[in-house]
Amino acid sequence: MNTSRLLLGIVVAFLGIDVSAQFVKGNEAVSASNAGQAELPPPRKNPQKPCAPDKACHAGAWYMVETNDGLQECTEPFARPDSCRPSSYGSTKRYRLWVVKSKGIWLLCEYPRLNSRCVDMSARPPENLAFPALQ
Repeated sequence: MNTSRLLLGIVVAFLGIDVSAQFVKGNEAVSASNAGQAELPPPRKNPQKPCAPDKACHAGAWYMVETNDGLQECTEPFARPDSCRPSSYGSTKRYRLWVVKSKGIWLLCEYPRLNSRCVDMSARPPENLAFPALQ
């Protein structure tokens, strides 16, 4: 075993830090009460065909969504299977928005923190205009 990994494991165990797949602390969509199942935002009433992540049809920020398959980057915030791919967060810089549920409301957040700029996904424009950040 790598010495740095061993040391990290010891520090984490010693400090009692909870290491989990939840990337936004406080995201109710992936809370322990969901029994390991990630909740996804409700889709639009009349959804269009999703833009596949490997096609040239997506020009906006990537939506970072915690799914049952882990963190995904999607072309839409609803995380339909045809619109997502595994996350490249940490290895590739892209404009991103984080899809988070807090106090029962679905939000789009600028960074993976609830104290960053967040807007209500279901609000009407201009209140729902989010602030993507290069990350």
